[in-house]
Amino acid sequence: MSNNAETTAQAKADKKVFFTEERLEMLIAIFLGITALLTAWATWIGSLHGGNQATNYTTSNNIAAEGNSMWNEASQQYMQDLMVWNSIVDYQTELEIAEKEGDDEKAEIIQDKINILIYDSCSDEFADAIEWAFEQEEWASPFDKEGFKESYYAEAQATLEESQAVLEQGQEDNSNGDRFGLVTVIYSLVLFLLGIVGIFKKLPNRKIVFFVSVAFLLVAFIYMLTIPLPSGFTL
Repeated sequence: MSNNAETTAQAKADKKVFFTEERLEMLIAIFLGITALLTAWATWIGSLHGGNQATNYTTSNNIAAEGNSMWNEASQQYMQDLMVWNSIVDYQTELEIAEKEGDDEKAEIIQDKINILIYDSCSDEFADAIEWAFEQEEWASPFDKEGFKESYYAEAQATLEESQAVLEQGQEDNSNGDRFGLVTVIYSLVLFLLGIVGIFKKLPNRKIVFFVSVAFLLVAFIYMLTIPLPSGFTL
């Protein structure tokens, strides 16, 4: 019975001896160094996210400007083709009148005008859409062909979607940069707590402050591991 009591007492003594002032000061120095390195790392990675954010925002604006320009060009082309189609419709009406009147010579001249207009003023896609419209049993416009009108803006739309994707990446970089900023703040708090440990005269109080600082350090480190690194990052 006495042996067990002595063993328990010895274990308690060893436990108390482990956290002597000298060892505590050594641990504080070690954790100060670790925290300083982690703070520098978080600051650097956060700045890289900030750089990516600025680059992505600028790139997104440039791509958006290009996409808007392409959209305007597509709108102009659409209006031009619409005017050409209106001219073709007018000629088509004259052609039908000539055919009803039996004026083959006039009908041939009008048909030649239609062919020349299609050849000189229409792209291959527009010409195919016009041919599709002529083949319909009821009157139809080439712009009624499925997907044809949208094709004018397809390239511009793809460019604007690319701009949006780059913008979203920039927003994500901004968010990740803010998260690394929060980690840096927590690391700074840890440095502060470790720095004031020495002002407490009693060892138990110093231990409490030390353990609280280590807890904050672990929380910040685990949270930091969940944040993505900047795109294109290499050591």
